[in-house]
Amino acid sequence: MEKLAQIKTAGFILKPNAPEIKPLYEKIKAEFEAKGIAVLIGQNSAEMIGLEGLPFEKMCEEADFLVSLGGDGTLLSLVRRSYDYHKPVVGINAGTLGFLADITIDDVRNFLDQLLEGEYRIDNRMMMEGCITTKEGSKQPFFALNDVVLTRPAISKMTKINAAIDGEWFNTYRGDGLIISTPTGSTAYNLAVGGPVMYPLTKAFIMSPISAHSLTQRPLIVPIDFTIELSSPSETVIAVIDGQDHYEMHEGDVLRIQGAKTGAKLLHRKERNYFSVLREKLSWGDKS
Repeated sequence: MEKLAQIKTAGFILKPNAPEIKPLYEKIKAEFEAKGIAVLIGQNSAEMIGLEGLPFEKMCEEADFLVSLGGDGTLLSLVRRSYDYHKPVVGINAGTLGFLADITIDDVRNFLDQLLEGEYRIDNRMMMEGCITTKEGSKQPFFALNDVVLTRPAISKMTKINAAIDGEWFNTYRGDGLIISTPTGSTAYNLAVGGPVMYPLTKAFIMSPISAHSLTQRPLIVPIDFTIELSSPSETVIAVIDGQDHYEMHEGDVLRIQGAKTGAKLLHRKERNYFSVLREKLSWGDKS
């Protein structure tokens, strides 16, 4: 089981556009420092709350692990931006329990005790590596931890998406769009459209149509070894990466997705149980 080489420095990123988070950050920072862990903060986050910080790249280089203070969206952004540094990321949830940011404010002190005692684990989560290639040949590479969504640019339009696996066409999706999800993202948009929940350490893609115009279209599980190619023969579609980055695709553009060679490292409490989180978040097994 992978462990941190040392636990001396943490790099913080805060929920964007939320300057009211400053008192909470200062409280958590004090708890880290009381345990002998130095705290760095990214420049954009620091400026938001009136402090001085480090450029994001320098913070990633100097930190032993990274901390997102916010919600799952903050953690998703941090994982993608820090991917090249391969630093474990832990999420402290500034609201309710998250699927990814699962350390609550009240849990911080106990989590730090366990961290320093080696009572933690680092999960290696599947990442998607993708690239949008335009018909002119320009390329837009990206990484995604949750999902890639192809959707219509206007509510009045229907999308038509050609899908190929390892270069061979196998389906044309007609409807509101298509979601390509990782197991980590199976509890996000994929769940809302009726896709399956997958254990997050599984290595596979989930292809889930959005409001398909055919009753025969169903979610499909595809092993990580395959390459998925998506394009639209005539309509403009919008590609949305982890719900945060948006790209417009036109006729002749191709989006290719494959499993990234290296996964994302998420740091969790050792006793954290994924099925308990599912039960709490989705109110499964309610005895009432």
